[in-house]
Amino acid sequence: MPGWSAEGVKKSVDKALVITLLVVLGLPALGLMATTGVNAVATSIEASEIASYGQKVRVGDRELNVVISGDHADTVVLLPGLGTVAPGLDFAPLIDELDDTYRVIAVEPFGTGLSDQTDAPRTTANIVAEVHEALAQLGVARYALAAHSISGLYALTYVEEFRDEVSAFVGIDSSVPGQPGGEEPIPTDLIGTLNDLGITRAIRAVSPDPYAETPFTAETKRQMGLLATKNSAASTMVDEMAHAADNFRDAAGRSFPVDLPVLLFVRLDDTDVEGWVGLHREQAASVTHGILVEMHGDHYLHYANSPQIARDMDSFLAEVDRR
Repeated sequence: MPGWSAEGVKKSVDKALVITLLVVLGLPALGLMATTGVNAVATSIEASEIASYGQKVRVGDRELNVVISGDHADTVVLLPGLGTVAPGLDFAPLIDELDDTYRVIAVEPFGTGLSDQTDAPRTTANIVAEVHEALAQLGVARYALAAHSISGLYALTYVEEFRDEVSAFVGIDSSVPGQPGGEEPIPTDLIGTLNDLGITRAIRAVSPDPYAETPFTAETKRQMGLLATKNSAASTMVDEMAHAADNFRDAAGRSFPVDLPVLLFVRLDDTDVEGWVGLHREQAASVTHGILVEMHGDHYLHYANSPQIARDMDSFLAEVDRR
């Protein structure tokens, strides 16, 4: 969902737990039964309204969905942040800006978008292996890796393992090792219960539109809402949240190879993580060719800032090709 940094997820869950406590204390059992029944019926109806997009790639015994746009020699692979319910739709503003120049592949990891759920633990190692297998199945051998939020953390391991394939890294308000709060656990125990009781749906109904002032069409917003119901409280995404603290600990001390070109777009207005810009400045300085671009905007910088992100990426990647 928009604005979901790892710290943002914690705040959202904490708020939901408080609301749940008030509901349980104040709502009769009959009322809870009603919300549960309404939620079950509505969820079943909504599932049939989800429109197909992208294409499926076989990874192990399951299918992973990818969105591919543009027919060009140079490839950019987009990886989403934690809690992004439909990456292929979420990245649409940036895809639209990039696909005139690049083949753009937005990967929907298991548990997001139209990809399958999975029982495999949402460790960095598993997520990296699955994404790479999907790209291998597509025959993609050389690409720039662009990652939003927590995928910036996964990218450190990805580049370590597949450095010969990755031409450059682009971070879109990406997570970094050692960021304050990263190793604090996200309270996930009651997420499934909240969803089953219909409380998650009730909270969404009275909350501000998360996609207000975004470039998405009304139908895309509706589809993203349907996929939020499908994915945000499902086992795979909840498990990724549960593994977030361990994945941050696993990334401690990791850095990109000094010869990897790195371009970082970072939000100036972040209030969740102390020293956010400084952490990215240090990461950019840790490689020979590192550039930091500071931006105003939401954590999902690619909503309002896609034109500038695409222009800066194009200039950066063209320079990388000349090196």
